[in-house]
Amino acid sequence: MRMKQQKVAIVTAGSKGIGAACARHLASEGYKLVLMSRSDSLFAFCDQLNARPIQGSMKEENDIVRLVDFTFEKYGRIDAVVCNTGHASKGPLFSLTDSDWHEGVNLLLMNVVRLARMVGPIMAKQKVGALVNISTFGAKEPSLSFPISSVIRAAVSSYCKLFASELGHANVRMNNILPGFINSYPADEQTINQIPMLRQGTPTEVAELASFLVSDKAAYITGQDFVIDGGLTKSI
Repeated sequence: MRMKQQKVAIVTAGSKGIGAACARHLASEGYKLVLMSRSDSLFAFCDQLNARPIQGSMKEENDIVRLVDFTFEKYGRIDAVVCNTGHASKGPLFSLTDSDWHEGVNLLLMNVVRLARMVGPIMAKQKVGALVNISTFGAKEPSLSFPISSVIRAAVSSYCKLFASELGHANVRMNNILPGFINSYPADEQTINQIPMLRQGTPTEVAELASFLVSDKAAYITGQDFVIDGGLTKSI
């Protein structure tokens, strides 16, 4: 009888918050993990999960190349990717500079494009694989509080549709998770009172959704946005 092959996952910005929660959840499900973060805390966290650390930034193409190359050379396959990253500059809409917008594109869109460009062909050869991008509710319902993130992550939603069309035939999937206010970043009382559930979400709740979307249980789901915001957004 053939032994079931252990799955391999990459999680970026994986040392704290949503990324760390996703890593813990995938580790509990038996994935071999490679985590990337800029933080020095990455190494101790990887020791806890028996994961492999790659210190680097999602804004740097060379770091993404190192991450994917290391993972594939180490394990010979990549089954799942959780693409998580930091936050873009905020401020009044007309105060944001060209530099702010260009940095936002590099941080929030090109990270997805670069990872997909490298991982997509690997997964296509395997005839299986799934990517999940941690986006924001602003991609569906733009917020002046998060202008760069709202605009650029709407582009991520569009890219996700194209990726799904490109590699659906190979059983390779991509979906986006659009969190609302998660308690890894504190929100004020006024903000919380606008959320129908009257609380912030938790990184664990996001991680459970991410784990489902990369699993075989979601095998027929691709190219979609999943809002997890306690009912905050009202768009249909």
